[in-house]
Order: sequence, then C-alpha cells, then structure tokens
Amino acid sequence: MTDVAARIGAPAPAATPPIPWLGLVAVLMGTFISTLNGRLSTFGLADIRGAMHAGFDEGAWITTALTVAQMLIAPVAIWVGAIYGPRRALLAAATAFAAISVITPFSPNLPTLLVLQFCGGLASGFFVPLTLSFILRSVPPKYWAYGIALYALNLELSLNISASLEGWYVDHLSWRWIFWQNVPLAIVMALCLRFGAARTPPLPNHPRADVFGLASSGIGLALIYAGLDQGNRLDWLNSGLVCGLLLSGALLLVGFFVHEAVTPNPLINLKALAPPLPRLLLLVAFLRLTILSTAYLIPQYLQAVRGYRALEVGETLVWIAGPQLIFCPLAALLLRRTDPRMVSSIGFILIAIACLMVAHGLTPVWNSDQFLPSQLLQAIGQSFALSGVVFFAVLHLRPEDALTFGAAVQTARLMGGEIGQAFVVTLTRVRGQIASNLIGLHVQSGDWMVVQRLQAYGAVARRAGSDPASNAARADILLGSAVRSAAATQGVIDAFVAVAALTALALLVLTTTGRAPLGPASHSPLFGRRDAAAK
Repeated sequence: MTDVAARIGAPAPAATPPIPWLGLVAVLMGTFISTLNGRLSTFGLADIRGAMHAGFDEGAWITTALTVAQMLIAPVAIWVGAIYGPRRALLAAATAFAAISVITPFSPNLPTLLVLQFCGGLASGFFVPLTLSFILRSVPPKYWAYGIALYALNLELSLNISASLEGWYVDHLSWRWIFWQNVPLAIVMALCLRFGAARTPPLPNHPRADVFGLASSGIGLALIYAGLDQGNRLDWLNSGLVCGLLLSGALLLVGFFVHEAVTPNPLINLKALAPPLPRLLLLVAFLRLTILSTAYLIPQYLQAVRGYRALEVGETLVWIAGPQLIFCPLAALLLRRTDPRMVSSIGFILIAIACLMVAHGLTPVWNSDQFLPSQLLQAIGQSFALSGVVFFAVLHLRPEDALTFGAAVQTARLMGGEIGQAFVVTLTRVRGQIASNLIGLHVQSGDWMVVQRLQAYGAVARRAGSDPASNAARADILLGSAVRSAAATQGVIDAFVAVAALTALALLVLTTTGRAPLGPASHSPLFGRRDAAAK
C-alpha cells in the first residue's frame, strides 16, 4: 500500500487517518452543496425574484450568475489545487462560501444579489474539480470505488431533495433559507477537512501560472454556458446576445487549446485527455441530461398539468432519491468485483426502460404516485451508470493527471447539464406547441364532439355554482385548459422518448470501448479477483 500511496502523490499511510471517511465525507459534501445550491435557486427562483422586485427577464440571470462563476473558476481550481494541495484550497473555499451565504439574503437589490451569487459560484466552483482529485490523492485505493459511488449518489440526492426543501422553506420559514442552509453544511465540510483529512503535498511538477490559459479557458467556458442558459429564453440564434456569447466563447476555447499545444508550460496536460477519456467524459455529460429527465420533466408535468406546488413536487422526488442510499453501496461492491463497463451498462439499460415506461403510460390524469416505479428504476440506473463511467475513467489515469481529470469532469458535468437542459426544455416546448396546433385542428366550432364536450363542461360549471350567464365562457376556458394539458403531456412524452433513444446510443458508445487497464485501485487487496483474472 505504501507503493500505491507514493504513486498517487499522497502522504505515507502513517500520516493518513486510519479510516479516512471524515475527509471523504467533507469533499463529497462539497459536491452535494454545489448541486443543491444551484437546484434550490432554480426551484426558489420565483420567490427570490419577488423578494428582489425583479421581473422574469432580469431575474433569469440569478441562477446563471452562480453557475457561470463555477465554470469561470474551474481552470483556476486546477492550478490552485496543484500549488497548495486540494485540502487547503477546499478549506478556504468552504469558509468563503459559508460567509457569502450568510450575507446574500440581505441583498438590497437585484444587482447586489447577482454579485453575491457570482462570488458564491466562485467559491463553490472549487468543490467539484477538487473532489475527485482529493479522493485519488488522499484516500487509499481500496476505498476509491466507495468514494466514486458516493460521488454519483450525492448528485442524484441533492437534485431530487431540493424541490422539497425549497417548498418547505418558503411555506414554513423564509426564502432566505434557500441560501442560509448552505452555512451549516459548509461549516461542517470545513471542520471535516480540518480534522479528518490528511495534508496532501503539492504535485511535484505543478504548472506555473499561465495567465492566458487560465483566462481564455475560464472565460470561454463561462461565455458558452451563459449563452446556453439564456438561449431558450431569448430564442437561440435569433438573439444577437446568445450568438455573441456562444461565438466568443468558442473562439476563446480554440485559442486556449492552440496555446496549450504549443506552450512549454501548459496549464493542463492534453495527453491526459487522450482516448478513451473524451468518450467517457461525453458519457458523463450525457448522464446529466438523463438526470434532467427526472429533475426537470417530472416537475414540469406536475406543475403545468396537475398544478402541484414545489413542496408537493418535492415529496415525489424525495421518494425517488431515498433508495439511492441502499444502492450506492451495491454499486461500489460491483465496481470492486466486475468490469465497470458492466455496471454502467446495467445503469444505461435501466434508464432506457424507465424512460419508455413513462412515455408509454403517461396521460394528463397521472399523479405523482404513478411516476414512482419508473423513476425509482431510473434513479438506480443513473447511480450505476455514473459511478461505473467515472470509475472506468479513473482506471485510465496517471496519478499526476488527477487534477486535470477532476476539472474535466466538472466541465462535462456542468456543460453537459446545461446542454441537456437546453435540449430538454426546447424539445418539450416545441413538441408541446406542435401537439397543441395538431389538437387545435380538430377543435372546430360546430363540430358535434366539440359541442358535446362544451355541454359537459357547462354542466360541471353549473354544479360548481357558476353564474348561468358565464357558463359558456367557463366551458370554453375548461376546453382550452384540456387542450393545453394534453399538449404539455405530449411534449413530456416526446422528451422521454428522445432521452431513451439517446441512452441506447450512449450504451452503444460504452460497449464499443475497450477494457480499462489495471489502475492503482486494482492493486488493492480488495481487487484480488480482478488481478487474478487479468493474469
């Protein structure tokens, strides 16, 4: 084990806690906080806009400011982690994030809130890029499978409990707790790092400060993310702002990669991203899209069609997240004893089946309980798929590439989630509009079926005590609502079908990837069976 520790740049086992779960919990909590904070801002956006007296358009930048800052700081996080070590960087980031979260709800106006959101994103942007590198450098290899399975777990858990938390805060406390809940979590994270994590030395050949590389990569990623985040609202390429953001971001990234290829002291080692890692990072990005089919499409249906509030939506998503606590250890055990591609393949198959279950059965009369079987299956599949893909990628890594890989996963996670959200939102909206138009073609004045439906709605209005003079108008409103509900339902169905088809394509990409080499984790005593099989 001493040889393995030396290979990954970690201190000798004597300096490492006997069971480093406290440090592992700390860095995984960072990922949890980062995802939870962004998701809570999304579910609580209407309440935050109201408190800031902001309209829809200007309020749309509240969540963008947070995640754009996370994209901007990701390259800096690589460099800082290499210079000072992940532990020190994460301690400083957690402390700063707790302080910013305390004062954010006291913002007197929207511009101040946006600045504080941006600062909070800069602090929380250190969490995910350094999480995986911390695991690889500070945790004994025999625990890596557990750490990566927990990493996949907290992404799913934080996404699905955020709606329930936001609804509970607004109903029982205040919208300010959307931000204040980060304070105790960040403090606990800092304490776990301080007392439970071993000091990790800087990498022996850490990169020098590359100002152009840091600026061009961070700003380029941030501009592209902002364009994607605002694209659906501003009608994509019909907006000069969106086109400018996407084009300028793309040019900066091209300049960054050209610079990295020719500079003698690159910020990242492009060889670390040699095949098959780009393919695996693409799968990580795709899995963020599949998570959105649970985290966006179901709330969209329940709110638009069934009229659920955030707290009621959250009660559904919490039940989806619960079984993750059971299947996370199972995923880790499978990663220890089988090919990670097998674990990921099981996950992708479960995701596709779950999406098709919804697409086949969804109607405008579904309630939250009817989503549970398919979404429990999908939640399990997402944990298996993500943990398997990340662990499979880790087996291809060299120890000195851990920081680069952590930042690449952060970029794939955020950018894949944003592209996925843009795809899912736009597809659902467009397919819903098409369905509404097609349904409307069959709603003709004087048609006997339309007349019969209007008479039925009029009878409902009379039984509800409506004014007889307004029965006809009420019937028209009810018919229009039924058409909108059917169209919205069809849009959600089409999105689930698209996700299932893309999942099948992702499964094909995974199964055509060659077997991974035996990485450091494979030399752990817990991997004896794999070593024997390889020999």
